Parts: sequence; structure tokens; C-alpha cells
Amino acid sequence: MDNHLSIERYLILFIPWILALLCIDYPILSYLLAWSGSFFIFYLTLTGRIKPLPKDLSIAEQLMRPIFLVQFIFAGYMCCTSIFYLLDVLGYVDFNSVSNAYLVDQEKLSLTAQCQRYYCLAHASFVTGILVFINTALAPKYTYDRSQLSKLIFTMALITLGLSISLTFFNGLSQFSHQLNTLSFIAATLALAFAIPERKIWSTTFCLFIYGFNTYQALISGFKEPIILSVLILGVFLYPNYKKIVFITFVPLLLLLFILLPTYNRIFREQAWSADVAADQAGILALEATLDQDDPDNNWSFLTYRLSEIDMFTKYVKATPTHIDYYGFDLAQQSLLSVIPRALWPSKPNTEQLVMERVYKAGVIHRGSKASAKPAFIVDAYLSGGAVGIFLCLFLYGTVCQLIANKAETLFGGYILGTALLFTGLFQIFWRGQSFEFLINSVFWSYISMLLIFGALRFIQILKPTKNEHFTN
Repeated sequence: MDNHLSIERYLILFIPWILALLCIDYPILSYLLAWSGSFFIFYLTLTGRIKPLPKDLSIAEQLMRPIFLVQFIFAGYMCCTSIFYLLDVLGYVDFNSVSNAYLVDQEKLSLTAQCQRYYCLAHASFVTGILVFINTALAPKYTYDRSQLSKLIFTMALITLGLSISLTFFNGLSQFSHQLNTLSFIAATLALAFAIPERKIWSTTFCLFIYGFNTYQALISGFKEPIILSVLILGVFLYPNYKKIVFITFVPLLLLLFILLPTYNRIFREQAWSADVAADQAGILALEATLDQDDPDNNWSFLTYRLSEIDMFTKYVKATPTHIDYYGFDLAQQSLLSVIPRALWPSKPNTEQLVMERVYKAGVIHRGSKASAKPAFIVDAYLSGGAVGIFLCLFLYGTVCQLIANKAETLFGGYILGTALLFTGLFQIFWRGQSFEFLINSVFWSYISMLLIFGALRFIQILKPTKNEHFTN
């Protein structure tokens, strides 16, 4: 923790939220100040204006650290995607005005601006938690043979994949199986990024196989997030060695995915989830239909109601505290209980049902609906205590995220194994910001998994105590 940086520097991050709050009587202006404020926060934090960034690596070589990738995905998704929803509220469809006589729902507009102010406050609180605990002079306590790095990562991809498959046969260990499967994918993707410039044919071929298999699984999952992340992660890993190629290929590819995925996912779900078509066949039908048709209405619906979660957020804000009191510490206590394994607590309540209960109470969806609509982390923070709850919870969110990344680099010899592999592979839930119960449970057991992997690598003497007090990755 940096005690030398004055608190006034961190307060600068909250200026957009304060300005938006002062313009509360002008909802459009208030929204725009809060929305653009997140870009202001990105600028201040990613350029080191508030606090210097670690200088052990170039920016391109440390993109997996929380201040970069976690902030970009978590805060970017949370704070910057709602602009399309605002346009929809103002009477625009596909960026064209529906009618000059369109009457804007002022209550809906006011709630939209209010939620965007909360997003801005959450962003500032989250990055403050990260910046306070960034350690620019972090010295790993353990190291490894740098000449064997690519081989080590490749081996870890094989072992974690095998363990992941093995654990699927044991009841109650599915969570660890999922963790190791994600870690295997990250390890294979990182190994691929090493193998390509080193021109290792067998390693490249095998890693491409794992990457292709995971991408295929993402395509038949019915969810857009795994597909986008699989492309994004590979681009980030390849970027240090192939900056121009990555920029001119992966950026357009990601934009294309945002355009095509809404139609693809809708048709896939219709076929696989409603018509009981096999996932493989549903994927083929969805891909063919996506390439053969243009569905602007569905794309606009995706941009306004599915790309952003602000519509659901407004419903929670409308219900709480007007009709439902704040939960206080109830959600946090409930989340801590969710960590207890069902093997030790056979009568443990179903976590999904516990989470959905507050969804039903707020009237976000009705009981019996097939939709899930689980609240995002910021929603649970708001439900716990309004603006104060958001500030405290999001600050803690950023703090825990950064401290875990610090611990990973300390234990695993620096950035590559610590952050790029272990932190990214085991703690991707920080990117998504799920409800309290799922987040705390996942982070706790992922941390246990990280310590077990550390113990295994120490036991076989891959990780050894570093002899130098000041170690550079």
C-alpha cells in the first residue's frame, strides 16, 4: 500500500461523479457527464497521472494486470455500454429518431441518469482500490528457470487439462474442474503466443488445437462472452510481439463479433434450447442464418438491452429503497455462507435460488420466468446501502483484485506466471462482476487453488526462493 500519495490525488477520480450529481435536474447532461467521466478515469489511470504504473515491463507486456485488462473489461462493460440505451430512451432506433413527436419518458430518463452516476462512482471507487495497493517495487519471493518458461507453460496446459477432465467424474468437484479448464485454456493460449515467434511446430499445433476446441465450445455455449474473450485474450498475448498485425486483425474481428453475435446467439438458442436441436447442428444453422441475413432490429435490441445491464439496474433502483429496504450486511453474510462446501453442509440452501429471490422481490422478472437476470456486483452493492454501499463495495472489489494479483506475482516469480497465467486463469470472475454469492465463493476457492498449485510447484522444485532481494521479472 502506498502511503506517500496524498488523498487529494485520488479525489480527482470522483470529480466526474460530483459534477454529474450537481446537474441532477438536467438528466441528459448529468448522464453525459457521468458517462464521459469514465473515459476521463481511464485516461488518468492508464497514463499514470494519479499514480505511476509499474515500470518493470512496457505497457504492452503488462496488459493482463488489473489496472489494464480487468479495468477495461469490468469497468468498460459496466460504465460505457449504456449509451445505446440512452438513445433508445430518447426515441432513437439504429441512431435514427423514431418521430419528431416522440414523448420521452421522463421518469425512465431520470433513472437512467441516476444509474449512470452510480456507474461513474463505482468506476472511481474500483480503480482507487487498485491504485492504492499497486506495488511498483514488488519483489517476488520465488523464481524459476527463465530458459524453460515456454516449456513450463506448455506442460501446465497439458496437466491442467488432464486434471480438469478427471475431476468431472467426481461429484462436488465441478467447480475445481471448471477452474482448471479455464486455467488450461489460458496456459495453452499463452503457450501459443510463445510458440509462434519461437517457431515450435508441435507446441504451436497442440496449442492451436486446444484454442480451437475452446473456441468451438464457446460457439455452442449459447453465450457471447466466451467467444469474445477467447479472441481478446489471444490478441492481448500476441500484442507484444505482433503489435501492427494484432491491431489490424483483432480489432476489426472483435467489432465483427459484436455485430454478428446477437443474431447468431438468438438463432442458436431458438434451435438448441427451444427446439431441442443438437448443439453442433444448432451452431451450423445459426452460423448459416447469421451470414445469410441482416437483422438490424435484433442488433439494436442487443446494443440497448443486452450489451448493457442498465435497464435491469433502473428497476432495482426504482424498487429500492422506495418499496424494499436496503439489505445492509445481509447479502454479505449470505455470501460468506455460500463458501461452505455442500459436502460439509448437506442442507445448504441453493445459491441460485437465494440470489433470484431478490430479483423477484424487485420485480425485475416474475417467478416462473426462464430468464435468470441475476444482479451484477454493483447492483448488490447498491442494494446493500445505496451510494455508500457502492463506494465501499467497489473500493473493496478493486483492493482484493489487486492484492491477489500482487500475491500471485510474489509467489510465482513475477508477471508471466503470476498475473498472465495464474491470476488470469483462476480469477476471470473479476472481469464480469457477478452477484456477491457467486463472486465471493469463486474468489475464495480460486485462491485455494492458487495456493495448491504453488505448493505443487514448490514441491517439485520448479519454484525456488529467490536469492536476490530486488528481483526484476
